[in-house]
Amino acid sequence: MSSANAAVSLQDIATRAGVSAMTVSRVLRNSPRVSEAAKKKVMQAARALKYQPDPHLARMMTMVRSRKAPKVRAVLAVVREGTPQDALHDTAYQYVSIGDIRNRAEKHGYYAEEFWMGRDGMTPARLGKVLQARGIEGLIVSPQSSQMLCAQMDYAPFAAVTFGYGLKQPSLHRAAGNMTLGVQMATTQLAARGYKRIGLAVTRWVDDRAEHAYSGAMLFFQQSMPKSSRVPILLFPHNDLRKCASVFKEWMKTHQPDALISFDTYVPDWLKQLGLRIPEDIGLVVHDWTHRMKGLAGIYQRRDEVAAAGVDLVATQLLQHERGVPEVPRQILIPPAWMEGDSVCGSG
Repeated sequence: MSSANAAVSLQDIATRAGVSAMTVSRVLRNSPRVSEAAKKKVMQAARALKYQPDPHLARMMTMVRSRKAPKVRAVLAVVREGTPQDALHDTAYQYVSIGDIRNRAEKHGYYAEEFWMGRDGMTPARLGKVLQARGIEGLIVSPQSSQMLCAQMDYAPFAAVTFGYGLKQPSLHRAAGNMTLGVQMATTQLAARGYKRIGLAVTRWVDDRAEHAYSGAMLFFQQSMPKSSRVPILLFPHNDLRKCASVFKEWMKTHQPDALISFDTYVPDWLKQLGLRIPEDIGLVVHDWTHRMKGLAGIYQRRDEVAAAGVDLVATQLLQHERGVPEVPRQILIPPAWMEGDSVCGSG
């Protein structure tokens, strides 16, 4: 303990709260094996005695516990949206995988389990009741539909975090990719390769999910270019890209970019239909590169790191007994990486 609270022991808190020292220990490490009534007593006693945990001791005890195989693990709920026939479930859109979330959750001693709103009559209100009935206190919210059912959840009983900026209200703690930096990387790479007319074509949802980092970074880049070389940004009018072929082709014919930051699906076929070869006639950078896109140049958003940051945020809230919508939401931005590929000239 620090000198400020050296006289306060777990036994002191236990005596004041009328519980055992073991119960105090469990409450302070956020064990799910303690009743809400006991938690309340212990936290009130700890505050009254001005107890502050020793960070060195806490870290040491975490290391000790990590060497033990727990029989029962607390659950973090990964809230997904399974609304039928939503365009945002198309393969053109990428989301943080459950595997990456689970990998990080296990390091904190949690198991991550998916819950799908919009499936089998699961409404936001019903999901809240299910989670509370199961004693689940930590939520990782992954907006995945244009209906934004996750915005209708009551977050007061939970420690919660979200990915990206799709969920604007309520404003939770969040982890996201830094796509301002991502677009800056891509435009810098393309300009260095001699491309003069660089275009951006994404959906409004993608730009909104990044808090307009795509359009903002592209407009900033264009300020350093002659007006004759500036290609107007194309924000597709539909989330369903299959409805956007004619808009894209008209935009291409009108503005004739020599390089493009866009999707790996649909767009290559549309370019081919226009008689354009990649990369001989036009360079293509995938705005959201994943390992299945090898051979294409792209912006790798490193969602494994976004997942880790999100889990860390919710684990910290649980450890500090923080619940509900935060007054000041914390935001962690993960820098993306540039991926070389044969879809642009001068790669390798």
